[in-house]
Amino acid sequence: MKDLTAVSLFCGAGGMDVGFKKAGFHVIAANELDAYACDTYEANHPEAKLFRGDINLLRDSLAAYKGVDLVFGGPPCQGFSVAGKMDNNDPRSKLVFEFANVVEQLKPTSFVMENVKALGALTKFEHVRNELFRRFHILGYSITIIILNAKDFGGAQARERVFFIGMKSTHPSIKAGIFNTYKKKAVSLRQAIMPLGVAGSISNPRVCNAKITLATTPILRKSPYAGMLFNGQGRPLNPDGWSSTLPASMGGNRTPIIDERHLFENEEGWVEKYHAYLMSGGQPGKFGDVPPYLRRLTVDEAALLQCFPANYNFIGPQSKVYSQIGNAVPCNLAFAVGQVVYRALTNPDSFRKAQQTQRGEMFELNL
Repeated sequence: MKDLTAVSLFCGAGGMDVGFKKAGFHVIAANELDAYACDTYEANHPEAKLFRGDINLLRDSLAAYKGVDLVFGGPPCQGFSVAGKMDNNDPRSKLVFEFANVVEQLKPTSFVMENVKALGALTKFEHVRNELFRRFHILGYSITIIILNAKDFGGAQARERVFFIGMKSTHPSIKAGIFNTYKKKAVSLRQAIMPLGVAGSISNPRVCNAKITLATTPILRKSPYAGMLFNGQGRPLNPDGWSSTLPASMGGNRTPIIDERHLFENEEGWVEKYHAYLMSGGQPGKFGDVPPYLRRLTVDEAALLQCFPANYNFIGPQSKVYSQIGNAVPCNLAFAVGQVVYRALTNPDSFRKAQQTQRGEMFELNL
């Protein structure tokens, strides 16, 4: 297997790195601003030279890696996220252009930039996409935007992300259909986290103690796992389905909720019973208190849902570890993208033939 070189930008705790390394890339350098994420990254990726700090101040250091095979990364996305204010003027919205600046400087054979789905899909951000297209096109890259969901590649989390994939003209551009080859059946939440055991056990020790209280004016939806039954933004999770997207704001009342009896004893879920009661006209204050077996997602469960290896070493206070996990790109999703790019770089002729036999089923935009 040919070892290709890569530089990781905005690397965070290293979720994308796990996937791209597994796909065959040797990450030789990385950059991150957050101190705790840097500590976690160095603990798990000691072979990469980590440049800590503001990417704007590290251009000269990164210049030493000109000509690598791949530059990849996920610039902070709060300015584009539907979970935030979706503010074009948020300084973090400008970091996608800092990614472009490094691509211009290093001139890699390929690049992959990850972000929230909204950046790739909403008209509100069309001007951002157009400017990125313009800049990358001038640099000689064919650009494809592809929106992918982590659950389509063997994960237990429904997490959609957009990928800007650029390839130099010497190699084939990426078409959406090729990702069909790498799809895997999603696993359920139950299958993913049950092996850890109950919260607070030796194998699942890092619990979230945020209290769960019932909303006095619940918002009901058809599904008991939608709407808003509890105070805060932590939604209940269905053990027989997939987790909703894990937020970086986990650790408090935004941490998702699990029914341990439903999960481990396969009993009827309390959330489902409470939802049925409300749908039949029942009043919230007359059903009873939240039972003790309803609790928040643990740190280790959240890491598994992001497909981090079981032995991954997260460093920092628990609140910061939750943030590192929630900010990460699911490792399984990065692996799928990494496999596609690796194949296009190492065997372009067979890759072109393979793409001719695939039909696109995912959102795709080419320039």
